[in-house]
Amino acid sequence: MTWLEDFWLDILGWGGSALLVYSLLQSRVLRFRVLNLAACVLLVVFNAGLAVWPMVGMNIVLSAINVWFIVKLLRKRHDEAAFEVLQVRPDAEYLRHVLRVRGDDILTFQPDFTWDAEAAGQFAHLVQRGDETVGVVLLHADGDTARVLLDYVTPRYRDFSPGEFVWRKSGLLTGLGIRRVVTPPRMVGAYYDNLGFRREGESFVLDLPSAA
Repeated sequence: MTWLEDFWLDILGWGGSALLVYSLLQSRVLRFRVLNLAACVLLVVFNAGLAVWPMVGMNIVLSAINVWFIVKLLRKRHDEAAFEVLQVRPDAEYLRHVLRVRGDDILTFQPDFTWDAEAAGQFAHLVQRGDETVGVVLLHADGDTARVLLDYVTPRYRDFSPGEFVWRKSGLLTGLGIRRVVTPPRMVGAYYDNLGFRREGESFVLDLPSAA
């Protein structure tokens, strides 16, 4: 083996090891799996170059496990059976608990967020994956228009869009007399563009059908 081959093997080995460690620091489920898969693939090549076959076999198995989980996560990304939307009272103690525990993270993305549970027209929804709360959607209704006060996703599921299940279940909102949903100005558009929202100035607007 030449010095150049040794050099590139060292790069693969150190790079794969560093990426493996970095993947373990990820809080997002999907990102962890993708980075861990990339690290395992690099380490397969590295160990194959050194003819360390037990390590090659182990990393191939780990790669297959990561691929299986990634496919499973992507299939359920927009699956209504995987997520459940619960409407809760604006002053529900569990909602207060979630907002308190996630308060610093919420303010990182929305520094001006406030929640007045006693105000008229407030609606709160929790998005659940099993017994885990993965998202919070808070609305303020003014007539038949609901303004989005918060559309929050926990770090583990930030590669997903749990809030979409609130918008997709139009009956949930039309049953509350809501015909129109308006997001705060300057929200990132990719998520809303894919759900039937249209751009209106600096906000996104969703028109809902009339309640049956």
